[in-house]
Amino acid sequence: MFKLKLPTDPRWANIAEGNIEEILTDHAWCEQKAATNAIGLITMLPEHPEIVTELLAIAQEELDHFNQVHEIIKSRGYKFGRARKDDYVNELMKFIIQGSREDLIVDKMLFAAMIEARSCERFKVLTENIKDEELKNFYRDLMISEANHYTTFISFARQLGDPEKVNKRWEEWLEYEAKIIKSYGNKESIHG
Repeated sequence: MFKLKLPTDPRWANIAEGNIEEILTDHAWCEQKAATNAIGLITMLPEHPEIVTELLAIAQEELDHFNQVHEIIKSRGYKFGRARKDDYVNELMKFIIQGSREDLIVDKMLFAAMIEARSCERFKVLTENIKDEELKNFYRDLMISEANHYTTFISFARQLGDPEKVNKRWEEWLEYEAKIIKSYGNKESIHG
Protein backbone atom coordinates (compact mmCIF):
# COMPACT_ATOMS: atom_id res chain seq x y z
CA MET A 1 0.00 0.00 0.00
CA PHE A 2 2.71 2.50 0.95
CA LYS A 3 5.29 1.38 -1.62
CA LEU A 4 8.05 1.64 0.99
CA LYS A 5 11.24 0.57 -0.76
CA LEU A 6 12.85 -1.12 2.23
CA PRO A 7 10.63 -3.09 4.64
CA THR A 8 11.49 -3.36 8.31
CA ASP A 9 13.32 -6.54 9.26
CA PRO A 10 10.90 -8.51 11.49
CA ARG A 11 13.77 -8.99 13.97
CA TRP A 12 13.29 -5.31 14.92
CA ALA A 13 10.18 -6.47 16.82
CA ASN A 14 12.42 -8.65 18.99
CA ILE A 15 14.55 -5.61 19.83
CA ALA A 16 11.42 -3.63 20.64
CA GLU A 17 9.91 -6.40 22.73
CA GLY A 18 13.17 -6.68 24.65
CA ASN A 19 12.52 -3.25 26.16
CA ILE A 20 8.77 -2.57 26.07
CA GLU A 21 9.09 0.32 28.52
CA GLU A 22 11.44 2.17 26.16
CA ILE A 23 9.40 1.46 23.01
CA LEU A 24 6.22 2.67 24.71
CA THR A 25 7.83 5.88 25.93
CA ASP A 26 9.30 6.55 22.50
CA HIS A 27 5.95 5.77 20.90
CA ALA A 28 4.08 8.13 23.22
CA TRP A 29 6.39 10.99 22.28
CA CYS A 30 6.00 10.13 18.57
CA GLU A 31 2.25 10.56 18.96
CA GLN A 32 2.72 13.91 20.70
CA LYS A 33 5.02 15.08 17.88
CA ALA A 34 2.48 13.93 15.27
CA ALA A 35 -0.19 16.03 16.98
CA THR A 36 2.15 19.01 17.03
CA ASN A 37 2.94 18.52 13.34
CA ALA A 38 -0.78 18.50 12.44
CA ILE A 39 -1.27 21.72 14.43
CA GLY A 40 1.69 23.29 12.62
CA LEU A 41 0.07 22.43 9.29
CA ILE A 42 -3.17 24.05 10.47
CA THR A 43 -1.34 27.34 10.96
CA MET A 44 -0.19 27.22 7.32
CA LEU A 45 -3.65 26.61 5.83
CA PRO A 46 -6.21 29.05 7.26
CA GLU A 47 -7.69 29.57 3.79
CA HIS A 48 -8.64 25.86 3.61
CA PRO A 49 -11.25 25.34 6.35
CA GLU A 50 -12.07 21.79 5.25
CA ILE A 51 -8.42 20.77 5.53
CA VAL A 52 -8.10 22.57 8.87
CA THR A 53 -11.07 20.56 10.15
CA GLU A 54 -9.46 17.27 9.07
CA LEU A 55 -6.07 18.25 10.51
CA LEU A 56 -7.71 19.18 13.78
CA ALA A 57 -9.30 15.72 13.91
CA ILE A 58 -5.91 14.13 13.22
CA ALA A 59 -4.26 16.23 15.95
CA GLN A 60 -6.94 15.18 18.42
CA GLU A 61 -6.61 11.53 17.41
CA GLU A 62 -2.82 11.68 17.80
CA LEU A 63 -3.25 13.17 21.28
CA ASP A 64 -5.70 10.38 22.07
CA HIS A 65 -3.07 7.86 20.96
CA PHE A 66 -0.55 9.64 23.18
CA ASN A 67 -2.99 9.25 26.06
CA GLN A 68 -3.59 5.56 25.29
CA VAL A 69 0.14 4.80 25.25
CA HIS A 70 0.64 6.83 28.42
CA GLU A 71 -2.12 4.84 30.13
CA ILE A 72 -0.45 1.55 29.13
CA ILE A 73 2.84 2.84 30.56
CA LYS A 74 1.14 3.73 33.85
CA SER A 75 -0.88 0.50 34.06
CA ARG A 76 2.29 -1.56 33.70
CA GLY A 77 4.13 0.42 36.34
CA TYR A 78 6.67 1.72 33.86
CA LYS A 79 8.37 5.08 34.11
CA PHE A 80 7.37 7.62 31.46
CA GLY A 81 10.64 9.12 30.31
CA ARG A 82 11.51 12.38 28.65
CA ALA A 83 10.98 13.08 24.96
CA ARG A 84 13.44 11.33 22.67
CA LYS A 85 15.26 12.82 19.73
CA ASP A 86 14.02 11.12 16.56
CA ASP A 87 16.99 10.97 14.20
CA TYR A 88 14.90 9.33 11.47
CA VAL A 89 12.38 12.20 11.47
CA ASN A 90 15.21 14.76 11.57
CA GLU A 91 16.75 13.11 8.50
CA LEU A 92 13.41 13.25 6.71
CA MET A 93 13.04 16.95 7.55
CA LYS A 94 16.21 17.69 5.56
CA PHE A 95 14.39 16.58 2.40
CA ILE A 96 11.58 19.14 2.67
CA ILE A 97 11.71 21.64 -0.20
CA GLN A 98 12.08 25.22 0.98
CA GLY A 99 10.79 26.66 -2.32
CA SER A 100 7.45 28.32 -2.95
CA ARG A 101 4.73 28.30 -0.31
CA GLU A 102 2.86 25.63 -2.31
CA ASP A 103 5.97 23.45 -2.63
CA LEU A 104 6.67 23.78 1.08
CA ILE A 105 3.11 22.89 2.11
CA VAL A 106 2.96 19.94 -0.30
CA ASP A 107 6.29 18.66 0.96
CA LYS A 108 5.21 19.01 4.58
CA MET A 109 2.16 16.90 3.74
CA LEU A 110 4.39 14.29 2.09
CA PHE A 111 6.74 14.41 5.08
CA ALA A 112 3.78 13.67 7.36
CA ALA A 113 2.57 10.92 5.01
CA MET A 114 6.01 9.30 5.04
CA ILE A 115 6.17 9.22 8.84
CA GLU A 116 2.65 7.78 9.02
CA ALA A 117 3.50 5.15 6.39
CA ARG A 118 6.63 3.98 8.20
CA SER A 119 4.89 4.06 11.59
CA CYS A 120 2.04 1.98 10.20
CA GLU A 121 4.51 -0.48 8.73
CA ARG A 122 6.34 -0.74 12.06
CA PHE A 123 3.05 -1.30 13.90
CA LYS A 124 2.30 -4.13 11.47
CA VAL A 125 5.68 -5.70 12.21
CA LEU A 126 4.94 -5.47 15.94
CA THR A 127 1.46 -6.95 15.46
CA GLU A 128 2.85 -9.90 13.55
CA ASN A 129 5.89 -10.59 15.71
CA ILE A 130 5.45 -9.78 19.40
CA LYS A 131 4.10 -12.19 21.99
CA ASP A 132 2.41 -9.58 24.20
CA GLU A 133 -1.29 -10.00 23.32
CA GLU A 134 -2.39 -6.65 24.74
CA LEU A 135 0.17 -4.77 22.66
CA LYS A 136 -0.46 -6.95 19.61
CA ASN A 137 -4.12 -5.88 19.62
CA PHE A 138 -3.27 -2.28 20.49
CA TYR A 139 -0.83 -1.95 17.58
CA ARG A 140 -3.26 -3.62 15.18
CA ASP A 141 -5.81 -0.89 15.94
CA LEU A 142 -3.22 1.87 15.63
CA MET A 143 -2.00 0.44 12.34
CA ILE A 144 -5.41 1.15 10.81
CA SER A 145 -5.44 4.70 12.14
CA GLU A 146 -1.93 5.43 10.85
CA ALA A 147 -2.91 4.10 7.41
CA ASN A 148 -5.86 6.49 7.35
CA HIS A 149 -3.59 9.40 8.29
CA TYR A 150 -1.18 8.45 5.53
CA THR A 151 -3.93 8.49 2.89
CA THR A 152 -5.28 11.79 4.24
CA PHE A 153 -1.90 13.53 4.00
CA ILE A 154 -1.28 12.20 0.48
CA SER A 155 -4.76 13.33 -0.52
CA PHE A 156 -4.14 16.83 0.87
CA ALA A 157 -0.84 17.05 -1.03
CA ARG A 158 -2.62 16.17 -4.27
CA GLN A 159 -5.40 18.64 -3.51
CA LEU A 160 -2.99 21.50 -2.76
CA GLY A 161 -0.53 20.83 -5.57
CA ASP A 162 -0.49 19.47 -9.09
CA PRO A 163 -1.32 15.74 -8.66
CA GLU A 164 1.23 14.60 -11.25
CA LYS A 165 4.00 16.64 -9.64
CA VAL A 166 2.93 15.37 -6.22
CA ASN A 167 3.07 11.74 -7.40
CA LYS A 168 6.55 12.34 -8.83
CA ARG A 169 7.66 14.01 -5.62
CA TRP A 170 6.23 11.12 -3.56
CA GLU A 171 8.43 8.73 -5.54
CA GLU A 172 11.41 10.94 -4.65
CA TRP A 173 10.39 10.78 -0.99
CA LEU A 174 10.20 6.99 -1.18
CA GLU A 175 13.70 6.79 -2.68
CA TYR A 176 15.12 9.18 -0.09
CA GLU A 177 13.46 7.37 2.80
CA ALA A 178 14.83 4.03 1.55
CA LYS A 179 18.37 5.44 1.73
CA ILE A 180 18.04 6.71 5.28
CA ILE A 181 16.01 3.84 6.77
CA LYS A 182 18.98 1.52 6.11
CA SER A 183 20.61 3.09 9.16
CA TYR A 184 17.63 2.34 11.39
CA GLY A 185 15.85 -0.72 12.78
CA ASN A 186 18.30 -1.68 15.50
CA LYS A 187 17.00 0.30 18.48
CA GLU A 188 13.95 0.02 20.72
CA SER A 189 12.23 3.03 19.22
CA ILE A 190 9.43 3.32 16.70
CA HIS A 191 11.67 4.64 13.94
CA GLY A 192 15.07 3.63 15.33
